[in-house]
This record gives sequence, structure tokens and C-alpha cells, in this order.
Amino acid sequence: MKIRKFLVSAAAISVLFSTSLLQAQDPKKKEGQGGGRSMPTAEQQIERIEQAVGTLSADQKTKLKGIYAKTAEKLQAIPQEERREKGMEIYQATRKEVRAVLTPEQQKKYDEMPQGRGQGGKKKEN
Repeated sequence: MKIRKFLVSAAAISVLFSTSLLQAQDPKKKEGQGGGRSMPTAEQQIERIEQAVGTLSADQKTKLKGIYAKTAEKLQAIPQEERREKGMEIYQATRKEVRAVLTPEQQKKYDEMPQGRGQGGKKKEN
């Protein structure tokens, strides 16, 4: 069950990153247009982490912004047809990098966060 949960979460995050990159590439589209949900920015992701793990230091926030910027660049470099598969690998690496920025207490809370969309904000028990 944990593997299935992880794969679903990883797929959701890869879609999340690839969609936000596509929106960023089209300067004609304004925020809120395009018919789909807007994807979270690095700041929104950091805010979500902070809500789950507690207050982050300025240094932690700076490092996390860098991690998410690097992730976005990596995803943008992947051809669309390969994003689902390779995006999962990038997502795993991003989670490890984010986790390394956190304190041990924050890491425990981060590990308990629901990942991806479609879980209704609830942690699914195995």
C-alpha cells in the first residue's frame, strides 16, 4: 500500500510541476486563465510545508526556494512525453533535498504530510 500511495503522490506532483511550467512558458496566458487549476508556486509550496512542520527559518526558506527553482528547471528540460516517468525521479530527489533542509522534528512532520492532490488533505492510513 505504501508503494501505491507513493506512486500516486509522485505522479500527482510531477503533473503539478509540469503544468505550472507550461503555464510559465506561455506569456499570453494570465493567472486564472486556461481552464485548469493553477499550480502552486514555490512560495505556496513552502507555505504548505511551514503550515505542516512549523515555522521555517529564513535560511530554510531560501534553500527551499532554490530547490524548487532547480526542480522546475529540470522538469522544463524534460520532453512532455517523458515527464510522467522522469518527473517521478525528480520528485523523489526533490523530497530528499527538502527533507535535508528540515530539522529532525520537522522531518517527522514533513513525512506525515499528505502528498499530491486527490487525497482531500487527509492522510490515508495503510
